[in-house]
This record gives sequence, structure tokens and C-alpha cells, in this order.
Amino acid sequence: MDLIPMTTSTEVAARTPSVAVLPVGSFEQHGSHLPLTTDTVVASAIAASIAARHDVLVLPPITISCSHEHAAWPGTVSISHQTLSAVVEDIQASLAGSGITRLSIVNGHGGNYVLSNIVQTANARKPGTMTLFPSRTDWERARGAAGLQTDGHRDMHAGELEVSVLLHCWPEAVLVRQPPFVIMVGVRG
Repeated sequence: MDLIPMTTSTEVAARTPSVAVLPVGSFEQHGSHLPLTTDTVVASAIAASIAARHDVLVLPPITISCSHEHAAWPGTVSISHQTLSAVVEDIQASLAGSGITRLSIVNGHGGNYVLSNIVQTANARKPGTMTLFPSRTDWERARGAAGLQTDGHRDMHAGELEVSVLLHCWPEAVLVRQPPFVIMVGVRG
């Protein structure tokens, strides 16, 4: 899984995409079986899938975002919603300066609530300039299409959905020492 796009400026000039895709992940705990970068990997995989179907410029992911709800877990790093907002707004302004007028944000972390506000504000200023994917409905459709057994309420974090995505796009990232959802009680080994 390549998290950093290797696109050259020559390739961008030849294609002249009008849309950039920005994966936004996080760096937070995902149990003992998934890496801290899980949400970034998910967002990057979705962005790569979009780029395989559309002429877009895929940007490097934002790897640290609003993960305050996981602050007590070792390894979790978080930034404020103001910082995330400023980074996304600066990226949009930089893209506009180079002729890319629309930005599609792919959010891989449920705690990035501020992204919907950023998109709403950008579109109030200039309609159609920014989008945010996937929505809750998009995730539910994906769950159904994949035949997942859990729903979004029971499987919000480090469960069937995220494990499935990582097993598909980066299987070596999933640590399979024991099934991650089974707690072994009273078993002697």
C-alpha cells in the first residue's frame, strides 16, 4: 500500500485535473491487531480507488487529526479542530492557486466531525468547491455489499469493517496472533 503518491508535476500538467482528493486519517489506537495508521490507510485506499476511476490528483494523506477521544491510549496523537481546519483550508487555497478548483476530502476517521463544517463553509463561499466522503450512508452501503455481519453502531472502531479493508489493501498490517474479537478466559496454553 503506497500512502504517498508518486505523481510528478509533469504528469499533473499533462492531465490537468480539476479535482484533488485529500485522504484524512488519524494516528490512534486500533487495538493490538491494527496499526495506529489504520484510518489513514483506509482513507488512502479509498482515495486510490477514486483515482483509478477518475482523473484526479491524489494528495498525500493528513495522518494526524482529531483523535481526542483516544487520548488515553498509548501512541495516539491528536491535533485540534482549529489546526485541522487551517490545514485543509490552506491546502484548498494552494490548489486553487495552481488551477485545481475543487477538493474532495476522504475521511477515514469518525472523530473528524469538523470536516463537515469545513466543507459547509467552503461551499457557502463558493458552491461546489469541496466534498466529503464517505458518508454514513456510503459506509452502510459498503457494509451491505461486502456482506459484513456487524452494523455501524456495533462496529465503530477496529472491528470487522476496518479489518476487512486492511486485509484487502494491506494484509500484512493486520496482526493475526489470535482472533482480535475473542477474549480467552481460563485457557491454559
